[in-house]
Parts: sequence; C-alpha cells; structure tokens
Amino acid sequence: MQLNRSTLTGAVVSLAVAVSTTAFSATSAVAETKKIKIDGSSTVFPISEAVAEDFQKQTSGKVNITVGISGTGGGFKKFCAGETDISDASRPIKEKEQKLCEGVEYIEIPVAFDALTVVVNPKNPVQSMTVGELKKMWSENPEGSVSTWKDVNSSWPSEKISFYAPGSDSGTFDYFNGTIAKKNHRKDITASEDDNILVQGVSRDPNAIAYFGYAYYEANKERLKAVAIDNGSGPVLPSRDAVESGTYTPLSRPIFIYVNKNAAKRPEVRQFVNFYLRKAAEYSAEVGYIPLPPAAYQQAAQNFREGKTGSFFAGRKTDGLKVSEILKSK
Repeated sequence: MQLNRSTLTGAVVSLAVAVSTTAFSATSAVAETKKIKIDGSSTVFPISEAVAEDFQKQTSGKVNITVGISGTGGGFKKFCAGETDISDASRPIKEKEQKLCEGVEYIEIPVAFDALTVVVNPKNPVQSMTVGELKKMWSENPEGSVSTWKDVNSSWPSEKISFYAPGSDSGTFDYFNGTIAKKNHRKDITASEDDNILVQGVSRDPNAIAYFGYAYYEANKERLKAVAIDNGSGPVLPSRDAVESGTYTPLSRPIFIYVNKNAAKRPEVRQFVNFYLRKAAEYSAEVGYIPLPPAAYQQAAQNFREGKTGSFFAGRKTDGLKVSEILKSK
C-alpha cells in the first residue's frame, strides 16, 4: 500500500492516542495503590506487621503498608518530620518529642500491654532477680565493680556477664533505663534496635543477659529463659495473668500507636486504624502481648473517631499499671 501524507498523519495520531491511553491506564493502576507508612518501636512491630498484612489482604493489595523498625525515639523523629503516617511506640511520647511535633497533630492510641522480659541463656543457673539486683547489674558503675554474675549475687557464677540491650532510640531502653537503671544505664553493652539481634546474642552465649518485649521471648522460649522478677513480694515470671493482676511490677507497661491526624483524613489511613482497633486484641494475644479490656478499645476508637489529639499518658506513671486501670489514666 502506498502511504500518502494523509495516511501517515492519521497513523501518527492513532499511535499517539494509543500511547496516551496506555500511559493513562498505567498511571491509573499506580494511583489505585495507596500507601501507608509506619515506623518506630520493635516491640509494637509484631502487632502492626500482623494487622498490616491482614489489612492488605482484605483490600486485595490496593493499599501498600510499610512497617519499619527504628525504635520508638527514631520513629517519633520521622513521625514529627511528617515522614510517616503512624508511629509505633513502646512508651508514651516525651515532652521533647511533643515539642518536636509542634505543627503535627497526633492521636494517641494504646493497643496492648507488654511484660518487658529479662532473659538469660537456658544454661544459666539464675532463676530470679530482685529489682535491686537488676539495678546493680545494669547501672553504670565508674569503679567497674559489676562485671561478673558473682559481683551481683555471691551465689551466682563467677563468669563475666555479656550485656545485650536495645539501642538508645528504643522506647524499651528508655523505659528500663528510667524504671530500673534510674537513668544511669551502663554503656558497655551490645546494643540493637532489632530485638531479634538480642535474641540471637543471648541464645548463643551462656553468660549473656538481655531485656525486650514479651512477644520476642514467647517466639523464642525454646532458646531463652525468662527471669522471674522480685519487687518485694516474691519472684514473679512474666505472663498474661501476672500483668492483668498487676503483680508483674515494675516491668509491665502499655504500648501504643500514634496517628497523624492530617494523615487520618485519607480514607485508607482511617480504614486501617479502625481495622487495627478491631484486630488489636486478637493479634496482640497471637504475637504474645496482653490485650486491653474491650472498653479500652472502644474508648480508643471513639477518641480516633472524634479526632482527639495530644497525649493522655505523657508524664504519667505507667509501670505496674493494671490492665483494668487503663481507662482511669485518661
């Protein structure tokens, strides 16, 4: 066929329309995939990850959710800079973080209770520790008088202790540092924001000790031994019953998500948070944490629905708080 000018022009126009249509279709497909960014606490991570995976299935992949682990403090830095939509936190937001978040309104949502767990290698003969022994062991000591187990308790082994702990950006570090080490945490530790690294360290070293969220102990209890904590009324092992009764003190604590109020205007974020609150009890228990009372989730859902911003828990004493008392702190 002979191509004249008219035929060639028509072909070019048709091709341009076809390319344009294809590009529009590709753009539309990309636009259909919404994104939600979560970062923060490694303690809360197992819950948020489980809820995110379920939500993505429910939405047939139309919402892509990323869940990072940079520690509670690291998460708040990103959250306050507007880089994330939701921040996982294993402690309430600090005053300095509230100042950092000026201009970013947020909704605080407690999602579960954690029994912060002290663990040793299964070969270690130590079964329990007093809060005083924990303080002596984990506090900075200029004289270096605590380096072996025997330095803490004369009946314990004479081997040198290997310390594993969350990094300073971790809310778990902050909580333990304030509650046990009295803001004088020793620095000669192997630190990581990833609790799985701490699990590996203790499981491989007979003289290692670490602390982290209960879910990580539950998932690795064949490789680790939980230490019972004696706060004056006898040794108590971490458990759901001990947390609910308020006998596991001072290492029980509420854990949270913080939601950017502006991000919550997006339908996918609002739907996800509502889904999170419906599933929080189920997945908290599944990964090894202690669900809140139903009334607490109902209150949290109402606060989210009404867009109540700010922190109810910042500056409040939360160690040893009973699950049944969660609403009384509001």
